[in-house]
Amino acid sequence: MKGELKSISKLSMRFLGLLMISTAVLVLLNLIVISVFAINENRGTSPWQVAEDSAEAMHQENGNYTLSEEMKVTLEEEQAWAIFIDDTSGEVIWNSEDVPENIPKEYRLSDIASLTRGYLDDYPTFTGEAEDGLMVVGFPKDSYWKYMQSGWDYQFIKNVPITLFILGICNIALIFIIYMATNYKFLKSVGPIVEGIQYLPKKETVNVKEKGALSELAANINQTSAILQSQQRMLKRKEEARSNWIAGVSHDIRTPLSMVMGYVGQLEEEDNLDQESRQKITVIRKQSEKMKRLIDDLNLASKLEYNMQPIHLKDENVIAVVREVAVEFMNIDLDSKYPVEWNVDEQASVCIIPIDWPLLKRAINNLIQNSINHNEDGCTIYLSIAIRESKCIISVEDNGKGTTEEQIQHLNNTPHYMLESNRSGELRHGLGLLIVKQIISSHGGETVIEQSRYGGLAVRIILPTAEC
Repeated sequence: MKGELKSISKLSMRFLGLLMISTAVLVLLNLIVISVFAINENRGTSPWQVAEDSAEAMHQENGNYTLSEEMKVTLEEEQAWAIFIDDTSGEVIWNSEDVPENIPKEYRLSDIASLTRGYLDDYPTFTGEAEDGLMVVGFPKDSYWKYMQSGWDYQFIKNVPITLFILGICNIALIFIIYMATNYKFLKSVGPIVEGIQYLPKKETVNVKEKGALSELAANINQTSAILQSQQRMLKRKEEARSNWIAGVSHDIRTPLSMVMGYVGQLEEEDNLDQESRQKITVIRKQSEKMKRLIDDLNLASKLEYNMQPIHLKDENVIAVVREVAVEFMNIDLDSKYPVEWNVDEQASVCIIPIDWPLLKRAINNLIQNSINHNEDGCTIYLSIAIRESKCIISVEDNGKGTTEEQIQHLNNTPHYMLESNRSGELRHGLGLLIVKQIISSHGGETVIEQSRYGGLAVRIILPTAEC
């Protein structure tokens, strides 16, 4: 439930973040558009500036008033007209040639006040002060809009920043409330969907209520859960059938195989056998022993896979385990076809790690037997133990014929001992090595198969150390 709430909260914050970012971007774009629009619509020089420049450009000579030619050009470009009102009499003592006919020639103070803040006969007018008069510049009708009752309370202007800040906070809060109100049902329907998706990898039954905006998605999740449950049941039945098949076949073969091996042992002890017959009996015995080992490997692999083989970890000296296996092989190698060379790092001379003695012994035994099985003409077997980065590394190598890189990759990457190497349905080569991988995995370690530095095959068992 905590995971569900965390997911919903994260989803809500992400949506809210996107909403706030979108709002900010939208406001910014609006400001940019308004600014571009204002710049494009701006006529250039301010009308007030035109009026002030006109006042400065007015000159008097011998009682006559004249406007500079440069200013006249500016007025023509602005399609504006101008009059110059005397400070004393209020009469127009100069005017441009294009002044409209209905523009008065004499003005009172009230008229001056009106045209300064507003219009003169619907012409927007702007004023500029001269030394002895007032310059009035009129622009075409509908060219400028003037607010005639301007005036703002000082306290209002003073409080504008804090007012805008509070307004922004209120807008953000309002956006959040609207967002949560409009998305409540959606977010409520997301919760069961998230919970259902979280349960799918756990192979648990999922039953999401198929209602709301995400009802179709909920139905798909329920269908997926049903399919996974069905596949899991089928897989479980197949695994049980395979385990039962291995156990049954092993049991059925074990009794006749024991009889065969018993009779073969008796025949080998007969003194009146000729050499050829003794060789054939020896071959039968070796193949029978090989078959027995294969059956034992299959049973052990099946038990390890289904946790039917108890693992009893106990702190033991790993060197003693490896030495015991090596001595056993050296004692049965009467022809010295498979000499064993031993190498132990000083740091690993007393290495105590948690192991299951019989299982680890079985793994080392399988590795040495694997080297013997694949090198009938003999080879040297190299056993070594080293400590590297808090790991105990047990290496079993030989200088035999080895194998291909492709086969090594196959052995390193194949996860299951029942996988086939061809379409014939036969168990693939290298079962003993995969039994080793299962045993070491049950110890929390790993197995690496690679080319040996001596020219043959190398298998390295890497186990976590306890005290070395």
